[in-house]
Amino acid sequence: MTGSIFRFLSRQPQGPLLYGEDHLLRLPQNRDFTQWSELRAESRSFLQPWEPTWREEELSETSFRARVKRSGEEYRAGYAIPLLLFSRPDLTLLGGLTIGYIRRGAAQSCMIGYWMGERHAGRGHMLAALKIAIPYIYGQLQLHRIEAACIPENWKSVRLLDKAGFEREGLLRKYLKINGEWRDHVMFSRLPEDGEFGKMTRP
Repeated sequence: MTGSIFRFLSRQPQGPLLYGEDHLLRLPQNRDFTQWSELRAESRSFLQPWEPTWREEELSETSFRARVKRSGEEYRAGYAIPLLLFSRPDLTLLGGLTIGYIRRGAAQSCMIGYWMGERHAGRGHMLAALKIAIPYIYGQLQLHRIEAACIPENWKSVRLLDKAGFEREGLLRKYLKINGEWRDHVMFSRLPEDGEFGKMTRP
């Protein structure tokens, strides 16, 4: 099973293209730098309370190109799939969703993380992105369990995961260093339901 997955990945050097009616998820490309840096910069105060401390060079083009290269390497190795979220058909950058910590063998699981630009928040974009990504995870990646963790006070993220069918499992003490401080996180998980072994679709 694992071999077939890696053969599938190797046939897609540009990475997956995951489409919904109004959204597109794909790996970052160098040409995305301007949109990415502008959206991240204007959303800094909105995002920073929920993210690791930003490096001094966080928004530089050099740093972004390194991010693009690393994303491709992680995808080809089967470790993670860091995706950017765009609206369709205008391809405006909205945020990002990462399928990370992909574990094979007995586990067959992954961890998802996401971020949304401030001006696009609260409009249902990330819920739509999860509805695109979840069938891909169960279908094409053939994983069994999806995990997510968020700070308890991040009620928007908690509500999003609830809406997407995730269940709370418990509290992870001092799980991640967020904005310079070790923070507790609520662990969520999602298992496939009947009819959720969908496949990646193209327009």
